[in-house]
Amino acid sequence: MMIVIGALAVLLAVAITASVGWRPIIGPRSRPLTDRKFQPTPERLERGRYLAENAAGCMDCHSEHDWGQPGGPFIRARMGAGDIFPMEGLPGRIVPSNLTPDPETGAGTWTDDQLARAIREGIGHDGRALFPLMPYERFRHMSDEDLASVIVYLRSLPAVPNPLPKTEIIFPVKYLIRNAPQPVVAPVPAPDVSTPAKRGAYLANLGDCIICHTPKDDKQQPLPGMEFSGGWVLKGPWGAPATANITPDASGIGYYDENLFLEVMHTGKVKARKLNPLMPWIDIGKMTDEDLKAIFAYLKTLKPIQHRMDNTEPPTLCKKCGAMHGLGDRN
Repeated sequence: MMIVIGALAVLLAVAITASVGWRPIIGPRSRPLTDRKFQPTPERLERGRYLAENAAGCMDCHSEHDWGQPGGPFIRARMGAGDIFPMEGLPGRIVPSNLTPDPETGAGTWTDDQLARAIREGIGHDGRALFPLMPYERFRHMSDEDLASVIVYLRSLPAVPNPLPKTEIIFPVKYLIRNAPQPVVAPVPAPDVSTPAKRGAYLANLGDCIICHTPKDDKQQPLPGMEFSGGWVLKGPWGAPATANITPDASGIGYYDENLFLEVMHTGKVKARKLNPLMPWIDIGKMTDEDLKAIFAYLKTLKPIQHRMDNTEPPTLCKKCGAMHGLGDRN
């Protein structure tokens, strides 16, 4: 009997190792915290503001929004105070934290390295693995100086008391996400911005453009080979739009020139057609024209992918991505 039990234990161990691994059981990878502190300077404060409010979109998730207004602006008096994420179809209740310095309900007692570890490595101040809707897998490429700037900016926010419920993720996802965090154990230098496209690649990565603009399978995993081609249907108080194809295909933004791209980002309109407020053009459009042009230069280097969609048309089944979206039957 003991031999049989031992054999089953070995088989179970092999199966776990070969499939999901041991992280869901033993916990996420994390490095020890340090006592590092980021010196505030006027330059860091302004750079951090630019990143958190515009380029990296931190405030978009960590603030309440007025979805009835064009662009769905975040409520500035509640900026950074967190909110229950309103998107439907998530595996549980996702609650972006209160990042203001309130000591009771916010980040007032968190150390700089706790914030740094959460932003780039996906480990919360309490040691848990953060749900990857928080784009730490992209932010791990954020330079050390930009990381310092974001944290200096967060420390400057007015403290806003805002008691929030805890994130509650359903089984087995709550355990499987423990595989996602990865420690950053080496310095991350300033990015190569020697060309507009390289500069744009860094900014598009910080903005996590690929996540929203890539269709997902029935397990909400990105479809390989369909990067940036749109079609992810996102339901919430903003409606149920499918994200746009932003590859340089004719069905995407192949017809855009630099001026049209700037116009869309500044106004939230593609000529007469308004963008859904879920697209944070109201914040992205406040980026410098130099940075917006760089993002456009990067998007023009992507592989063109034919994937038609139009949110003004009735949703139909798309054989290419499996979702129901306008012009789906034209793919």
